[in-house]
Amino acid sequence: MNMQLTDTQTDERSTVLPDTATNTVMKLPTPTQLRQELPLDADLARQIAEHRDTVRRVLDGTDPRMLLVIGPCSVHDEVAALEYGERLAKLAVDVADQFVVVIRAYVEKPRTTVGWKGLMYDPERNGEGDLAQGLVRSRRLMLNLARLGLPLATEALNPVGFSYLEDLVSWTAIGARTTESQLHREMASGLPMPVGFKNGTDGSVGMAVNAMKSAAHAHHRLGSDGDGHPAMIATAGNPDVHLVLRGGRGITNYDPESIAEATATLRAAGVSPAVMVDCSHDNACKQAERQLDIAHHVMAQRCAGNTDIRALMLESFLEEGRQNDGEELVYGQSITDPCIGWAQTETLLKALAATGRNP
Repeated sequence: MNMQLTDTQTDERSTVLPDTATNTVMKLPTPTQLRQELPLDADLARQIAEHRDTVRRVLDGTDPRMLLVIGPCSVHDEVAALEYGERLAKLAVDVADQFVVVIRAYVEKPRTTVGWKGLMYDPERNGEGDLAQGLVRSRRLMLNLARLGLPLATEALNPVGFSYLEDLVSWTAIGARTTESQLHREMASGLPMPVGFKNGTDGSVGMAVNAMKSAAHAHHRLGSDGDGHPAMIATAGNPDVHLVLRGGRGITNYDPESIAEATATLRAAGVSPAVMVDCSHDNACKQAERQLDIAHHVMAQRCAGNTDIRALMLESFLEEGRQNDGEELVYGQSITDPCIGWAQTETLLKALAATGRNP
């Protein structure tokens, strides 16, 4: 998008707020303007609608396959992300009888304290921030990934930011830090795709169950329309919400007992018993290679008859591990959480599919 501004526009774009001399407000394109600049054509819109329906059918058990959400922890290099997407699109065909493969396109990164917040906020990773560029690059990347034929997954961290991208996404996560947020629950209640709520950072599922009940309910919330005007948004409630087990604070919850306890809690609350197991994060104790054993362990439970397990999540990139951000980066390696590499990914998905075919 051409973001060049005249002198007059620059004065409007960067202004000092009264009594807060350290804060500035920089005007951005509205969601409508960005969607017009980087449009979703009719064929791609139909594809995304079909992907959302497929994800719904997997999560409600109508489709007997499993959902597999996989990809980089976060995207910092669009070229590497697209190469990964091209490889994954081919592999997805090979395992399509067992899995609906969804690629992670995470352009926002939640932070416990401070740090790089993701492609949307700081695309040049220089600490200065550039949402005007970040929104454009994020939307362009997601369009290019969708054109590969893959459903997209992301985490909805900022409700305003997500409004620029939500038409491209087939499955959305609400993270452990934001599951308790009323703002995110109400946002999820109006989203047009399935939403997974992660358990709390302490490993407990009660907070996520409450979030699911809230998101399934209708709400009236304060938001903005596509042109950026303040608006009251009346949501109908999202019937396609489910639990994501990701462990927490030294607790893992992918074992049979933990999953049975979680699904019993879900049923008692009158919400969907569908569970996605996040093989990374606290379940893997931040050790990427542990995802391999966890995925096999969970797949074995599924094949043993636990059909409440309907999805897996894995963090994977071209190169295994992680690196610190710097001038000389390893191409295709995460700069946030460690990931398994492509060779491990390909071997794992083929092995999991074989297990599903021959339980």
